[in-house]
Amino acid sequence: MAFNKEKQRENIESFIRKMPSLSTTVGKVMEICSRTDASPNELNKVISLDPILTGQVLKLINSAYYSLINKVTSLTRAITMLGMNTVKNIALSTAIIRTLSGVKKSRALPTAKFWEHSIGTGVSARLLGEVKGYSPMEREELFLAGLLHDLGKVPFGDEYIEVLNIAKQEQRSLIEVERHLIGIDHQEVGLMIAEKWNLNKVITECITTHHEIDKLEGGAGQQVALVALANIYTNTLDHGYAGDPFPDEEDIARLLELVDLSHDVFGTIGGRVVEEINESELFLQI
Repeated sequence: MAFNKEKQRENIESFIRKMPSLSTTVGKVMEICSRTDASPNELNKVISLDPILTGQVLKLINSAYYSLINKVTSLTRAITMLGMNTVKNIALSTAIIRTLSGVKKSRALPTAKFWEHSIGTGVSARLLGEVKGYSPMEREELFLAGLLHDLGKVPFGDEYIEVLNIAKQEQRSLIEVERHLIGIDHQEVGLMIAEKWNLNKVITECITTHHEIDKLEGGAGQQVALVALANIYTNTLDHGYAGDPFPDEEDIARLLELVDLSHDVFGTIGGRVVEEINESELFLQI
């Protein structure tokens, strides 16, 4: 199939222009959670105006994962027990999945499989952050970054099937095939979406540079590297599908060196990944 690269870019840019903005509720939740003096009661006032989000928060706290004896019906109490970072996670994750579920579907990446992979990457990134001693807030940010790292694949149309097929048949890097055939890759497309939704710097960096291993440096580079490793781990686990199941062993070695982790330590998250994936899929209704 011959791709008209100019037309492909126009279609993608048009798709992103038509994508809905995130709700004002999410904006307010993110704003409140970014303040060190914010209280669960403030968050309650905002979330209580969104019945779906309220339901998600209460569903999570009353899930089997927390094994509470008595059911929690108070939103403020649920927020206090879960922690504001987890609630922020739920708000942004739910809003983005809800927003994208309303856009035109591509046959190339089945929605459920795509989000299964994304959640697996988010969970793995959060657990790797824990191994590295990151704070709870930083670990939750890694979860969001992992969840959204492949956001740029969503606007590609049905012709993306050809890209996926070539990458699979020739066992080539998906991003390399994207650049060759379409002239634009999912990191660049992801940046367009991140800018439209005003996503924060860390999440945006992870979306736009998780395949740029040679350019990673400093604190932000470490976070991107953890998300890149989480992406590889989820592909190895074969959880969900995002079209890029052939990690380069050299890439893994360089990423592990960058974040100062051994192969053995990298593998220690396995026991908890599946459990936490199930919990996350529960509250995100995947």
